[in-house]
Amino acid sequence: MFSMRGVRRLFGAILLLCVIPATASAEPVISKTYSYFRIGGRTAEDLDKELEKRGPTTRTTGHRHPGATEIKFGGDVTYVEKGGRCSIGGARVTLRTRIILPRWGNRSRASADLGFIWDTLSTDIKRHEERHAEIARNHARQLERELLALPSNRNCDALEKQVAETTRQILEAHDREQLRFDRVEATNFDARMMRLLQYNMQRKGK
Repeated sequence: MFSMRGVRRLFGAILLLCVIPATASAEPVISKTYSYFRIGGRTAEDLDKELEKRGPTTRTTGHRHPGATEIKFGGDVTYVEKGGRCSIGGARVTLRTRIILPRWGNRSRASADLGFIWDTLSTDIKRHEERHAEIARNHARQLERELLALPSNRNCDALEKQVAETTRQILEAHDREQLRFDRVEATNFDARMMRLLQYNMQRKGK
């Protein structure tokens, strides 16, 4: 007997599983967009206050940040029943990331020194958020590879449980790596900014 079925399933808070066509050799469907929030201010102190006041709030901390990356995993798995066994017919993981960055409205009217500091800071904020998106992409690819590699099982219900467990493990690993990255970045922030400012000053011949 040969049959195929698609299963709709929810994989945790940030993984929404939607039934779409899938092929065994597919790559994850990954998209990345950008959005911006405006800040004002004419001094370094103003910029700090504006970022604290207007920056995006993240679910993990409940606090505002100078930038953020929204991450949404999704995808689908199809199952094939044949010869009394159930196997993965196809798996497709999707990932949508939206990077949220600050845009300073007074940049064109700022003093050269304050503009220089802002350019260094905003570049570092963008680098930080791009790394969050990269971590998510790596785990989306890993998830799809591991789902496609799952061995056949005695029935599709048992295989569904394996799919759910594999997904849970990889998403938890994803969350741990994102948190670890944030901890390292926070610890090294002051030293990193000093290095960046000194490096950029040398490049500009200041």
